[in-house]
Amino acid sequence: FFFYLLRLVMGVEKEQIAPGDGETFPKAGDQLTMHYVGTYTDGTVFDSSRSRKKPFQFIIGVGAVIKGWDEGVMKMSLGEKAKLTISSDYAYGSSPPAGVRPDAEMIFDVELLAIGDKGAKSSGSGGCYLS
Repeated sequence: FFFYLLRLVMGVEKEQIAPGDGETFPKAGDQLTMHYVGTYTDGTVFDSSRSRKKPFQFIIGVGAVIKGWDEGVMKMSLGEKAKLTISSDYAYGSSPPAGVRPDAEMIFDVELLAIGDKGAKSSGSGGCYLS
């Protein structure tokens, strides 16, 4: 019970929405291309690459993104769609960027589109999966 409670308080939890290829996983130093929608636990959207219609590119595992992404996205395979629930200490903590609530737990609907130059096969949905 204590371990479960601790996991809710600190860290990242990944819930698969749609499977990826199950074979190709990112490793530290890979450039990733992803779509995401970030919400607070009350459902308020604070950021979305989907609304900008421009996927987000970054290097994984080197601290270029929040710790919850560095840990959670590394568990996704190419093409996977998932929901990452991230505690505030694995998100922005008490010193977030402008426009982001301090000490907020965050939920990200994410889709791993490409690892380096290897892209996922399109599911054709293009949809956003907010819970």
